[in-house]
Amino acid sequence: MLTDKLANVEKRYLELEKQLSSATVINDRAKFTEYAKELSSLKAIVDLYRTYKSVLREIDDTEGMMEEEGMRELAAVELEELKEQKTTLTRELEVLLMPKDPMDDKNIIMEVRAGTGGDEAALFAGDLFRMYLRYAERQGWKTEIIEADPTGLGGYKEAVVNIIGQGAYSRLKFESGTHRVQRVPKTEASGRIHTSAATVAVLPEVEEVDIHINENDLTFEAFRAGGAGGQNVNKVSSAVRIIHIPTGTVVECREERSQLQNRVKAMKLLRSRIYEVEEERLRKTRESSRRIMVGTGDRSEKIRTYNFPQNRITDHRVGFTTHRLAEVLDGDLNELIDALATADRAAKLAKVE
Repeated sequence: MLTDKLANVEKRYLELEKQLSSATVINDRAKFTEYAKELSSLKAIVDLYRTYKSVLREIDDTEGMMEEEGMRELAAVELEELKEQKTTLTRELEVLLMPKDPMDDKNIIMEVRAGTGGDEAALFAGDLFRMYLRYAERQGWKTEIIEADPTGLGGYKEAVVNIIGQGAYSRLKFESGTHRVQRVPKTEASGRIHTSAATVAVLPEVEEVDIHINENDLTFEAFRAGGAGGQNVNKVSSAVRIIHIPTGTVVECREERSQLQNRVKAMKLLRSRIYEVEEERLRKTRESSRRIMVGTGDRSEKIRTYNFPQNRITDHRVGFTTHRLAEVLDGDLNELIDALATADRAAKLAKVE
């Protein structure tokens, strides 16, 4: 039963609180971190469960008032409201008890690529890339550039970054798709509004334990990194290209001066891309995704429009609009992300019904 599950969760929560105050656990850094993380994951359920129990007590008290002369009418109204709260809380608790997306706590590999629109698309890709870097900075997350192909105008044909931080995937997983911009390019003399696009892919960073890649299936190539970077660029083959023969997946990394460091970063990207291919194959065989209300996550799906003349950003999946375009591009993404997370939650609640 639901109440039995919730009682067990609360019991575990209290046990963890006790453990975290013990000297033995405090002195064991790994154990302390493990318990603290578990406690944090249970807090939302326990808080809601305690509210639920409070409502149940109020229902009992109010039902008792129904027996008192002169209180029945008032008690009946209050009882109806309390029962509605109970129903809502029950559904929300059922959702919280559902298995969590196993990738939510993962770091991510984010890929931003210029789409249709030539130089303007590359500039927009650069805007998006910097937006995500600033958001990561606001969250206190670490970022490591894996691959970047800048244009002369300050844009990017392609940029790939590893974002490292607790819950990075849970917060940014809805960003995958096609982002469209409407604005007057700086090079447009007539003042006409142009529409261009960039694509974003958000992949969970996959560890070796999550997916096995046979070394015999890989081809490694070293080459000289192009562009600025001092003498090392032209004299040492530090850049790395890895080809996964079975899938034909090719990744490159040239950002570091060390071939070994580039190889480590390239392998991270390769694992995530191969994982994505396998997940997409599985997704097509399953029924509609639980994220249907916030889109499939397919990078070809047009998910959001950034309209500069109207200072407006609209997310087409949930119909959310904000007129804080400058703030969002400066990395203030929480309002948008919260709207998507709320819609995802609503989709799960609808399935519970």
